[in-house]
Amino acid sequence: MGKSLAKKIPQLLKVGDRGLLYLSIASTLTILFNVGYNKNIETVLFVDHILRYLFYLFGALHFARLVLITRLYKKWRLIHYGEIIISIYFLFVIFVSIFGFGSLGINFFRAEWLYIGFFATLLIEISKVSLFFDDFYFNPTLLFVISFLLLILVGTLLLILPNSTTDSQISFVDALFTSTSAVCVTGLTVFDVSVKFTQFGQTIILILFQLGGLGIMTFTGFFGFFFTGGFSYKNRLMYTELINENKIGSVISTLSKIVYITLLFEIIGAAIIYFNIPKNTFISTGEAIYFSVFHAVSAFCNAGFTTIHDGLYNPLFKSNYNVHLVISILIIFGGLGFNILMNTYSYLRRWAYNIYRKLLYGEKFIYQAQELQFSSRIILYTTCILLTVGTLLFFTLEYNHSLQEHESLWGKMVSSFFLSVTPRSAGFTTVNMQHLTFPSIMLLFFFMWVGASPGSNGGGIKTTTFAISFLNIFSIARGKENLELFKRRVTKETSIRALAVIILSVLIYGIILFLLSLTDGDKDYQALAFESMSAFAISGLSLGITSSLSEGGKIILVFAMFVGRIGALTLLIAFIKDTKIKAYKYPSDTVQL
Repeated sequence: MGKSLAKKIPQLLKVGDRGLLYLSIASTLTILFNVGYNKNIETVLFVDHILRYLFYLFGALHFARLVLITRLYKKWRLIHYGEIIISIYFLFVIFVSIFGFGSLGINFFRAEWLYIGFFATLLIEISKVSLFFDDFYFNPTLLFVISFLLLILVGTLLLILPNSTTDSQISFVDALFTSTSAVCVTGLTVFDVSVKFTQFGQTIILILFQLGGLGIMTFTGFFGFFFTGGFSYKNRLMYTELINENKIGSVISTLSKIVYITLLFEIIGAAIIYFNIPKNTFISTGEAIYFSVFHAVSAFCNAGFTTIHDGLYNPLFKSNYNVHLVISILIIFGGLGFNILMNTYSYLRRWAYNIYRKLLYGEKFIYQAQELQFSSRIILYTTCILLTVGTLLFFTLEYNHSLQEHESLWGKMVSSFFLSVTPRSAGFTTVNMQHLTFPSIMLLFFFMWVGASPGSNGGGIKTTTFAISFLNIFSIARGKENLELFKRRVTKETSIRALAVIILSVLIYGIILFLLSLTDGDKDYQALAFESMSAFAISGLSLGITSSLSEGGKIILVFAMFVGRIGALTLLIAFIKDTKIKAYKYPSDTVQL
């Protein structure tokens, strides 16, 4: 009897997963109708009442699944911990709601806690399904592109819901523009997010740029692994390309680190922002927490969205330089890329360990060859140079103009630093963009074009591309065949790829600006040029014409943001990559330049 039951357990788990998937989809659609569309209070209360009973069913199914997994796997695996966490959540909320415990029971059985359980179940089940893409042939790059398109479409449909906005329902084009801007972590908005969207709509935007910053496949891959207990070999191969990991054996650890690093920075950033908000800025503690979380996620994901009118330029925050610095640091770390964050962490940990052993035990330093990777060095040096030069130039150019609003020298310095940080990827601003001098606008153009670093949430041509191409000019002038940096030789393939990225960026930017001049030729040319670069570089800064663009202009910028987030070269590779291996080479020749 025991052996026959053991054989049936995998089948029972599959049936349970399928049931939870369908039930979670139905529940989520019901919640979206109730929160996003339904305006009848009696119907809302009735649906929430039904959802409470459904919550009991979900809790029972999760607990039953945990029991079956324990019977199937005698040794503890990662899947046990995943199921224990979700089961504890459901059982805790149910237990507290049944036995009361005064205000604790009331607070923990509000509709929001039920929704979290349903959404978590949906995320888990969809994540499990996403791991079965390896049953079909998918170009990982194409799958990456498709995942962004689907997320944009879902976001568009959610933002169209009547309860997403405070007054009238927005058009499909405006919803598409906002969804694309959020998923592509741009920050350009047709409406003032703080005024036009309800908290439900703002939360949708928050989720969109969180998933867009991490990458939907990264997010579902992490949860899929966590709640299934393992990756197949095909899964590992697919994710090596999706997360740019060279070693198949390191895919799981890299995927986990990406999610952990993101959540760690966002949690720490939100906490620091919260404790630097003056009292009485918000009506309730909940609003202050929501503001802190929203802006921490928006900053680290380089999204540039804000829930207050005029953003950080708002009188309540314009002089809050502590918050400005926290946002700046989050933007910088989010724009460095996950690989360099992990590499730099390993490097600093090694040095801290060496110093500790030296001081405590007098041991010699232990050196490791190439502990800080070659790419990491280029990124760090380039980022530091750009930030330093940008801060000094903005401080000089804007001292008697937009920086006059900041009375203290410290305020001017922080604002100059913020100006050098935000255009390369984020889109926040602490000065009046309309008061910037023309040289400063040209400098913003340059920083937007350079963008953030590879593997990050930011756009642009990337810091490494700019550094390699710029230094390659001097290398060619000196008559060298290859660029040499840090006692390493940069391969010709790298230099060629950097040149290709630059040419593509100029070409696509020119096309975007040309098309925008056709649809919105009545606008100021400087503003159109700035808007085109901001969308393509997914920077999010604007000179104030976004809301007045025609529908054709908005569609053009939607295309620009999507190409800027995915990468023009990535899109070309996804659709025209030649996978055939050629066993021959043509004779080489020279071309006069």
